[in-house]
Amino acid sequence: MEKFVRLISMAPLLLFLCFPFAFAGHDYGQALSKSLLFFEAQRSGYLPHNQRVTWRANSGLNDGKASGVDLVGGYYDAGDNVKFGLPMAFTITMMSWSIIEYGKQLGSSGELGNTMEAVKWGTDYLIKAHPQPDVLYGEVGDGNTDHYCWQRPEDMTTDRRAYKIDPSNPGSDLAGETAAAMAAASIVFRHSNPTYANELLTHAHQLFDFADKYRGKYDSSISVVQKYYRSVSGYNDELLWAAAWLYQATNNQYYLDYLGNNGDSMGGTGWGMTEFGWDVKYAGVQTLVAKFLMQGKAGHHAAVFEKYQQKAEYFMCSCLGKGTRNAQKTPGGLIYRQRWNNMQFVTGASFLASVYSDYLASAGRNLNCAAGNVAPSQLLSFAKSQVDYILGDNPRATSYMVGYGNNYPRQVHHRGSSIVSYKVDPTFVSCRGGYATWFSRKGSDPNLLTGAIVGGPDAYDNFADERDNYEQTEPATYNNAPLLGLLARLSGGHGGYNQLLPVVVPGPIEKKPAPQPKVTPAPASTSSPISIAQKMTTTWIANGKTYYRYSITVTNKSAKELKDIKLSISKLYGPLWGLTKSGNSYAFPSWISSLPAGKSLEFVYIHSASAADISVASYTLA
Repeated sequence: MEKFVRLISMAPLLLFLCFPFAFAGHDYGQALSKSLLFFEAQRSGYLPHNQRVTWRANSGLNDGKASGVDLVGGYYDAGDNVKFGLPMAFTITMMSWSIIEYGKQLGSSGELGNTMEAVKWGTDYLIKAHPQPDVLYGEVGDGNTDHYCWQRPEDMTTDRRAYKIDPSNPGSDLAGETAAAMAAASIVFRHSNPTYANELLTHAHQLFDFADKYRGKYDSSISVVQKYYRSVSGYNDELLWAAAWLYQATNNQYYLDYLGNNGDSMGGTGWGMTEFGWDVKYAGVQTLVAKFLMQGKAGHHAAVFEKYQQKAEYFMCSCLGKGTRNAQKTPGGLIYRQRWNNMQFVTGASFLASVYSDYLASAGRNLNCAAGNVAPSQLLSFAKSQVDYILGDNPRATSYMVGYGNNYPRQVHHRGSSIVSYKVDPTFVSCRGGYATWFSRKGSDPNLLTGAIVGGPDAYDNFADERDNYEQTEPATYNNAPLLGLLARLSGGHGGYNQLLPVVVPGPIEKKPAPQPKVTPAPASTSSPISIAQKMTTTWIANGKTYYRYSITVTNKSAKELKDIKLSISKLYGPLWGLTKSGNSYAFPSWISSLPAGKSLEFVYIHSASAADISVASYTLA
């Protein structure tokens, strides 16, 4: 996250009139898959064997060592190499909330396993960062020294000092958000990994008690964070947020009473918001408490919970432009809060609108706005309009998700993607040398930061694809996290699911693949000359374990002969027939040298898990 003041030279507003909107149906499933890849690009620590973003390598392997604690792992927040605890925890909370609300749709899309892995990569780190009940490490690295350098994570020479909060140096906002993340994630893993879920809940209880007992703003204790992630809203919203998530995870009356008894004094019932993000959680709290009310759980707190709900609906109405104080929008219809990384507010608001739409639909009621009653479907339509804008339906016909569509940012403000991969050229990139050699380049990034949501356009829909334009071209994990559930919702539909019923998130291995063929487009383009259709053909149980047989059909849709195809197959845990293993990929079987135009090749595999991920790595058309 870069925070230096500069002026951005933009094209005049007149350009808005020159470019038509690029309205087209979007592949939300593909956008979801790409969004998850961005989190793999942001990983710190020892990368796993199934790492799909292969231009990254291990980094930050001594984090925490000087403080006598293991802080290896976690996520870099944005385009730099610092690990900031508050936005990281918020990212994990929102990823978990995506699974809790839309796990069914994520399962249908085949991405539930990858989403759960993304959550666990974060919670594994948060567990390390909480070595004692009243100690929490909230930052690794220093923004000032980090921003002085332009180095890929694998080459870092900057200060990797670790900063913590404790009873003498409290941070209720940081501890509260981390408690929320742990509690939300415990719901995600409750059925597939109950031991891990219980471990997360233990940390969540301890962190909430720590946050509530020793009150203070974390940026007063970790002062180096003030330039980057200052807690402007204070810590009351995080305490309520953590209580809401702990109640959702445990059904413990203590946390429901906390929400009821403190709603007025802590602002939960008083603040009417038009934004939601890593700093300001009130709209999220109000949405969750409104859910509890609609579920009939308020009890003697009903009057207070109704006030929470009124404020939740204030937020929803402001997004729709039907309230007493409405969110600002660009001429192209995008919610606009600020010029610096505005997209974080777009994705956060859109996710809340989607889940609240489903709560209302499940409860059989409408939204009450100053402009009149609004059907739940209008909230979902609003959320969809924001996602469509991000994916390219805007005056510039630009996708603000890197790698989606044909016109997307090529000069992303991101150290790792803008510098040649360590695996391609391991030559050391020095602190200032990176600025001279790589930052100042005007060409496209050597590494594609697939799935990253950048900061986005200004108040007039203008955007400058320039690496030094950090306000618009820098991505962030908390831009992407709310999108995961929303993209799954738009891709998988509602399916008649009652969003007010108790949550059951299955493990990714337990889910049965969708019976219809799953088409996996080649990474380069949705109009690939090669299609891959995958379907489960049979299932059986042996020794108490369920096995699945999958049939995959590869079709040459081009008018030319297909030769030298290489398929990438990950998450394959059993035998495969009909292809030849070639290094880390798979090629034609020995009895086939090419695939004529319009012809198909079938291969099969068997294992006891959900469908493997199959994509085209390379091919030749002759």
